[in-house]
Amino acid sequence: MRAGGVATLLAGALVCTAVAGGEGPMPSPAPPDITKMRIVYRIPGMDRVRVERNRVYREVAGSRLEMDVYSPPEARRGAPLPVVILIHGGPVPPGASAKNMGVFLSYGELLAASGLKAVTFSHRFYGPGALADAAGDVAAALAHVRDHADELGIDRDRVALWAFSGGGPFLSQPLRERWPFVRAIAAYYAVLDLQVPPPGAASGIADDTRRDFSPLHHLAAAGENMPPLLVARAGRDNPWLNATIDRFVAEALARNVPLELMTHPAGQHGFDVLDDHDRSREIIARTLDFLKYHLRRP
Repeated sequence: MRAGGVATLLAGALVCTAVAGGEGPMPSPAPPDITKMRIVYRIPGMDRVRVERNRVYREVAGSRLEMDVYSPPEARRGAPLPVVILIHGGPVPPGASAKNMGVFLSYGELLAASGLKAVTFSHRFYGPGALADAAGDVAAALAHVRDHADELGIDRDRVALWAFSGGGPFLSQPLRERWPFVRAIAAYYAVLDLQVPPPGAASGIADDTRRDFSPLHHLAAAGENMPPLLVARAGRDNPWLNATIDRFVAEALARNVPLELMTHPAGQHGFDVLDDHDRSREIIARTLDFLKYHLRRP
């Protein structure tokens, strides 16, 4: 991972750098297009799931914000299913449709093939100054799913959130509000504390905003109503980003909240698409079991 400047550090953005390997006039191989790369774990049935694409969940500031809803191949009408809502990171270019990245296409398929509903969506995290806009979009997507639960075949009271990378700060509101319908939260290589700025970066975020968008800050508010958490950490990730995870985990343990930590010692930021290792698959498989258990328990 390459990190340069507050925007990239804030997001823990996935940036691939090619390693020069040619000799003489031979050109170096082009880096892979990470936006098209799929997760390194598959199960049967992923190619048979049903998808409602480009459902508009919010119109704001001249933008039509869209989501995709993934369903199991044999989902029956009248039998609502638990749902996992995936929160992408960033910053992303204005107007980008992050839900169409290979990582989210394949996670939607994986979850639906596992018997769950899955929702991927694009939000407006276009830079550090857009945190509030993006958080409003995340809340609107969640509200849309619950308001239209009957139509979508979703159990509105069995929701899990799964945040990636720079999507971590958008877990702050669910922790602060203690929504009882959020049954589980997963975070992959996610920024979980903004209160300590990246080293050497010019701060474009006010201190109160850093606090408000730091999941670490809201652990105390959640108290005994904290939903079960699973945090996955990449050992070769950016040190500043990993420090946000480490502080969050330490505080969670001190408060005795239900937490599972999974570390990929050799993993890069985005190990679930970049590192075709047994450890990557083990972490994804465990996350899937974690979500299914907590979404289906009484």
